[in-house]
Amino acid sequence: MTSTAPSRTAPGTRPRLVTRPLLLRFVSILGASTGFNLLLSVVPLYAEESTGGGNAAGLATGALMLTTVLGELATPRLVVRFGYRSVLAVGLLLLGAPALVLTAVDGGLVWITAVCLVRGLGFAFTIVAGGALTAALIPAERRGEGLALVGVVSGVPSLLGLPLGVWLAAHVGYTPVAVTAGAVALAAIAAVPGLPDREPSAEPAVGVVAGFRSAGLRRPTVVFGATALAAGIIVTFLPLAVPTGSAGLAAVALFVQPASATAARWAAGRYGDRHGPERLVLPALLLCAAGTLLIALTGSAVAVVAGAAVFGIGFGAAQNATLTLMYARVSKAGFGAVTALWNVAFDAGMGVGAVAFGVLAGPLGYPSAFAVTAAVMLGALAPARRDRRAAPAVAAAPAGPAVPPAPTAPPAPRTPADQPCGPS
Repeated sequence: MTSTAPSRTAPGTRPRLVTRPLLLRFVSILGASTGFNLLLSVVPLYAEESTGGGNAAGLATGALMLTTVLGELATPRLVVRFGYRSVLAVGLLLLGAPALVLTAVDGGLVWITAVCLVRGLGFAFTIVAGGALTAALIPAERRGEGLALVGVVSGVPSLLGLPLGVWLAAHVGYTPVAVTAGAVALAAIAAVPGLPDREPSAEPAVGVVAGFRSAGLRRPTVVFGATALAAGIIVTFLPLAVPTGSAGLAAVALFVQPASATAARWAAGRYGDRHGPERLVLPALLLCAAGTLLIALTGSAVAVVAGAAVFGIGFGAAQNATLTLMYARVSKAGFGAVTALWNVAFDAGMGVGAVAFGVLAGPLGYPSAFAVTAAVMLGALAPARRDRRAAPAVAAAPAGPAVPPAPTAPPAPRTPADQPCGPS
């Protein structure tokens, strides 16, 4: 497999980034992200209240993430068969429609779990089909910057939707929040017909397994998965790890982390377009490990906030650099596989990290468990360093169908009738 790093063009000759189709894609991003995040913390609360406790909250979230990961693995082949628009529209429908009836049926945990299973599948369709579409529409010369812009658009509902959903549920009830989340996702379907569909290609479609067999995709996937481990741990356990009575400290740190990640994602995109995203993968990993190690000093407010900022910078850079690098190493036939691999690394990494940390924190305590997490992340140094040495040339996978190379020349600038979107 060969590298397809875009040529570096002068700022005055760079193709247009924001086009009408990209703006339409932003509508579906906002719809999916808002519909998902408004209920992400609300559904576990509703499950606990409706069933009387137990592990209802965990089962609800677990069901949601299970079908999200399974759907991410299956979506690339669905896109090949049905196209971007159909899969994206079905995803928004499956994400939104069940939310409308979440509280309408008194079916207990079985009903809530069923709703979560369907919504997880819908969310997977929206992020993988939409992510491949975005990558196909953004000019290769500005892909890093374009993906950073997409990250900002999808990040705003994440920052606001989680706390807003919980606040609204407490003040107006679960039903209005669920109906609002469902309606927003369904309304976004109106923007889908204006998006371009998958272009016919003579190249064979690339499956997720074949993509992972390629060293050029596997290495960034592993590195990003290592950083996602700590991301899941921080958002889950930081409020519990800081001293009792330090809820304000946890809130500040959990705001600083995504805010710094969003800023770093944008800066990494601009830097990567000019100098190559492969230069950022190793420093991003080191920053994530350093930030996690600082957070281990849970008794120091300064260390916790500084650690959250350092981790956020590293995580934002890792998000942009790994995804941009992976897209640069395949043709459009491989965009679906790249999007799926990256999102599986994100979701599975966060889930596995949270579960494993919970096991470690019992006998070791939170500070030691954070320190162990930082050490585990450094296990990804080997693929990160190897990947940097491999750039710009990337060898083909030793087994399985190779990921087809993209054209050596960057695609022509897009017209106002092209464009797609990526994961958050």
